[in-house]
Amino acid sequence: MKKLFLGLAAASLALGGASAGHAMAGSSSSQARGEARLAKMLEGRVPGQPQSCIPAMVSRNLQVLDRTALVYDAGSTVWVARPSDPRSLDDSDILVIDRFSSSLCKQDVIRTVDRYTGFMSGVVFLGDFVPYKKLES
Repeated sequence: MKKLFLGLAAASLALGGASAGHAMAGSSSSQARGEARLAKMLEGRVPGQPQSCIPAMVSRNLQVLDRTALVYDAGSTVWVARPSDPRSLDDSDILVIDRFSSSLCKQDVIRTVDRYTGFMSGVVFLGDFVPYKKLES
């Protein structure tokens, strides 16, 4: 009986390690896809001076790029804020932002909620918002 239990425990650990490695590999490919999407969004734009807050009145213009950044499209300017831990951003999660003003700031409390279970899945700590403007022709 002990041998059976030890065998099952060893198999469980081996499978757990394999799925953790698979999850890590999936995370890096998600980040690569997010970086590629960001690069495409920023084509023909130049970065400006980083800001800690931006006027973000329309929340539907806020996009989550999986494992990469938050992007706010304000028309002529695209604002990009990268989190301190890119793994904290998952495009399948719902962002819950507790704002302290009408602006969106890096100090705002951002929680993530699992879309399917409704449970809190993490927190996001943003860096400065970097504006990207189109090059003048």
